[in-house]
Amino acid sequence: MTGGAYVSLSPEALGERLAERLATCPATVRVAIDGAPCAAPDGLAEALVGPLRQRGRPVAHVRAASFWHDASLRFEHGKQDADSYQDWLDAGALRREVLDPAGTSRSYLPSLRDPETNRVTRAEPQAAPEGTVLLVSGSLLLGLGLPFDITVHLAVSPAALARRTPAHEAWTLPAFDRYQAEVRPAEQADIVVRLDDPKHPAVDGLR
Repeated sequence: MTGGAYVSLSPEALGERLAERLATCPATVRVAIDGAPCAAPDGLAEALVGPLRQRGRPVAHVRAASFWHDASLRFEHGKQDADSYQDWLDAGALRREVLDPAGTSRSYLPSLRDPETNRVTRAEPQAAPEGTVLLVSGSLLLGLGLPFDITVHLAVSPAALARRTPAHEAWTLPAFDRYQAEVRPAEQADIVVRLDDPKHPAVDGLR
């Protein structure tokens, strides 16, 4: 939980400060990078890989979208149903195949399903040696009881979210409104990054 003391950083400094914070964590650490697609959680996670390796930490990056349910379940109520969108993630599979084994058997499954084609990827488990920083990036990741050690939420105001969400994805906006109201991710997260202006992020929770 953050303290509400936001510090403005450049995008480059944000990546370095986040990497520095995560690199100080002992043992294997499972990190959620949570945010709406317009906040680019996948991009931030990918940007952390190099700085973390430079600091001597093994890194794994898993995109939560590669653990979505099969399309037959996702689109049961249509392809633009906001209530269904909140349940697209197969949280049980993500926990079973990624988060739990990374912390015990030192392995993880990098993907389950291609979110574009809906095909099973048939990926092989990958090693997650002691000290791995496992980054899981995606949307609507908090409030599901998943065993993350550190949670990062990329916060975007409703106005900025509506402005920056492409028209063909505007149907998802009610899902993010509900997420903010029911889950309150900015109150749950260990680290919050305000990204109304991506060129001028502000962060709280980096100690």
